[in-house]
Amino acid sequence: MRVAADVSALELADYQKAARLVLRYPLITSSYPDSSALPLVRRWVRQLRTDFGEILGYTILGSGDTIRLRRVQDTLDGTHPAVTRVRRPFDRRRYAYLVLALSALGRSGAQIALSELAGEVAADAGRIDGVGMDTDRKPDRDAFVDAVAWLEARGALKMADGSAVEWVNDPERAEALYDIDREAVGAIYAPSRVLQHLSSVTELLDGPGGLAGGTALAQGREARRRGNARRARRLVLEHPAVYYADVDSELRGQLRSAGLAEDIERLTGLGLERRAEGVALISAGQRFTDVPFPSTGTVAQAALLLCARIAGYLRHRSAKIERLPAATAAERLGLLAEETLLAGQAGRPGIGDAGTSSGSAEQDDGAESAYPFLSEVWLRTELRKLVDDFGAGMAEKQAADPGHLLAEAVRLLASMGLVAKVDGGVLVLPMLARYRSVTAQIKNPPPVTC
Repeated sequence: MRVAADVSALELADYQKAARLVLRYPLITSSYPDSSALPLVRRWVRQLRTDFGEILGYTILGSGDTIRLRRVQDTLDGTHPAVTRVRRPFDRRRYAYLVLALSALGRSGAQIALSELAGEVAADAGRIDGVGMDTDRKPDRDAFVDAVAWLEARGALKMADGSAVEWVNDPERAEALYDIDREAVGAIYAPSRVLQHLSSVTELLDGPGGLAGGTALAQGREARRRGNARRARRLVLEHPAVYYADVDSELRGQLRSAGLAEDIERLTGLGLERRAEGVALISAGQRFTDVPFPSTGTVAQAALLLCARIAGYLRHRSAKIERLPAATAAERLGLLAEETLLAGQAGRPGIGDAGTSSGSAEQDDGAESAYPFLSEVWLRTELRKLVDDFGAGMAEKQAADPGHLLAEAVRLLASMGLVAKVDGGVLVLPMLARYRSVTAQIKNPPPVTC
């Protein structure tokens, strides 16, 4: 089957823009991510539904003014959290309040007052060990309003009157009233599994370790090949870089196929870059990812400059640097599952036990890839040098705390597939070499005084 089979050459760029929008924003409403998105995607929704289902195994649900992408989950991924309007990741409390707010909105009518919604969430939270919500405590009100603002941004709620900020600061005197878009509320939370029926967090997955694990084997060789082709395409679309050393031989063959590159490039309009170590989908000037890199901001700029320092160090000291193997995909899945289990045992929201992974994402050819290891001490030293050299162009608060800035920069690089965090430091992954020639200078440097 050819991707975008019924799309003319003149309209292909328009179709690809719609495909990128759906991949970047799994929920599209009349106002989210902006007013132009829904008409564009709705125009192409029939072809998108066909292509996404055939080559990715994804489902596109559409009704009225809402379009929802339901992905297939191959692995646990903690690198794309919900964020507040000031880009701070949600903690567990905010996630809990978000889900409880959705539940309360599902029972509500056309409008709801913020204090009424807070009361319902607080009542439900009080019945859950380790959650709780006290509207007399400002930190709890802040967390609750962050969840409400997340829903408002996506069009599930629309401010009709009042101010949420004023309510947070003075709930006795202030109030806010919201119109409820029940269609959007229903689209945001549309689980494919009933959580009460799951005994392990890995059963949330559709691939190895999840409920669908092993079904391809039962259906025969052709079904297995087709399933692996879809999974390979999903890997390329959902991850900044895919390394051959991180997948089994069947997925490796699919990643190297000409058909995969043709399908992905025709669907998205983006180029697939191939290297000896793996593949990466390169977005040059197109809006595709929620975490662009390189990017603006102190953390992103510090991370980019750190890449250049790392690459320069490896170029001159490569023979003397210790090399260590990185965790396989199956090992990372086990670690994330174990972390979720421990969180649940600590009285916070979690699902069952860690479960087991089939391990099909591990290397199966006996070859173990080793990567350069850089210690935390080395990283801290280099980050301090960067702050000394470029601190005048960084946010003052972040430059004043190099330790926290380093942690944030390393977290960003790890989420981009440029490094892997290990005890005592990081492993440098091949994709980082793309940024070996980075140079920088401070715009409008401060005047020199004698």
